[in-house]
Amino acid sequence: MIWVTQATALPDYRLRLQFSDGKAGEVDLRAVIFDDLRPIVVALRSPQAFAACRVDMDTVVWDNGFDLAPEFLYARLQGPAAA
Repeated sequence: MIWVTQATALPDYRLRLQFSDGKAGEVDLRAVIFDDLRPIVVALRSPQAFAACRVDMDTVVWDNGFDLAPEFLYARLQGPAAA
């Protein structure tokens, strides 16, 4: 099983992530945030709310309780270390 070990919010609804296998890179979540109409996700359209992410247990979570599976994030990893 893979898990998130570090997460940093970046501009434009991106995250810089580090995973337990050493891979790192960015994940663009703009489409997730703007295409999902559930109130818990809509709340993250605020840049301040999106930036309030942290790693809890094995993945990224936000203050409002929203989280994404580490496998979902890993599959969308972009960047030189992602290859």
